[in-house]
Amino acid sequence: MDTLLNAEEREFAQQMRQFYRTEIPEELRLKVATGQELSKEDMVTSQRILNEHGYAVPNWPVEWGGQDWTPVQRHIWLEEMQLACVPQPLPFNVSMVGPVIATFGSQEIKERFLPATANIDIWWSQGFSEPNAGSDLASLKTTAVRQGDKYIVNGQKTWTTLGQYGDWIFNLVRTDPDVKKQAGISFLLIDMKTPGVTVRPIQLIDGGHEVNEIFFDNVEVPVENLVGEENKGWTYAKFLLGNERTGIARIGGSKVNLARAKAYAAVTKTARGTLLDDPLFSARLTKIEAELTALEMTQLRILSTQAAGSDKPDPRSSVLKLKGSQLQEDISELLVDVLGPQGLDFVSDRVQGQGLSDLPNGAVDALPGYFNTRKVTIYGGSSEVQRGIISKALLGL
Repeated sequence: MDTLLNAEEREFAQQMRQFYRTEIPEELRLKVATGQELSKEDMVTSQRILNEHGYAVPNWPVEWGGQDWTPVQRHIWLEEMQLACVPQPLPFNVSMVGPVIATFGSQEIKERFLPATANIDIWWSQGFSEPNAGSDLASLKTTAVRQGDKYIVNGQKTWTTLGQYGDWIFNLVRTDPDVKKQAGISFLLIDMKTPGVTVRPIQLIDGGHEVNEIFFDNVEVPVENLVGEENKGWTYAKFLLGNERTGIARIGGSKVNLARAKAYAAVTKTARGTLLDDPLFSARLTKIEAELTALEMTQLRILSTQAAGSDKPDPRSSVLKLKGSQLQEDISELLVDVLGPQGLDFVSDRVQGQGLSDLPNGAVDALPGYFNTRKVTIYGGSSEVQRGIISKALLGL
């Protein structure tokens, strides 16, 4: 990446590199590097260290803990974090509800929620998708009917990632059923300890419990928990999803996983020497590396032209989401193919080596990661949705 940056940006990248490798506990970074599952405590520990040094929420306004950085510097902050295998700050807090509250919330809501959100004193869950409203999110059915100084919420959300840890959930709810579907949605904050809120786990194909169903049965929510204006939630949701898609390309994480695949390939014997000497494998690897480099250049080009502080979603972020998702899946498939039968040996508590240089015989997350990564072309807006945005907003079709 350094060759794509100017001198000031290279110095900033080195500063981030040094910080991540000295301030974040090595045992946490090793877990990420070797594909081990992070606990809630691991994620909280890492984010609080970042927040203590002013690096948890750089995309927020400075008055609420943000940094006066350029879009490229914010990209470097995230890229170097991923390359150092540092657990990322909880995206529901940092990239989703935090920026929405900071941009559209009242002063009271900002003071009430933003400091706790940055320090992960509140673990936020996302209440967007529903059983019949995923990619077509505007068709959501969860209702919030106002009765005096409270809303009565009924409905169901699904695919709520890490909802089992949630303290609060930011919800898109229908507050006006008699207007165009996008126009009758509001953005409501709900305490998950409120009577009537039920969390039910969903077992995934990788064997884990990462997502949940959330049910709301006559849940009473104070009116002051409304963010912004009633029936303006769709505007806030589009703003949130634009932020989500910019970082969702996960270029740094893809680089790390690609390096792991190459390291395993380098010690996999074949008739020609190692798997890296196989021309078909080499061509496949080179193609992925070239596409990953092109994606990074595209992201830097987009970031360099973004207006700082704009509250409008950039439709070009759909290009990053679309291609970044494809590459994450390609790399997960590559890792499984490199490991072959060894990739079947995934026991979550298996003993790992002390670093990638030890090159263990298998990877804890090879097949689980492969199965889990099937979702990346769906969440945050499916690839089909991204192609629609690109065709309309960028190509004018």
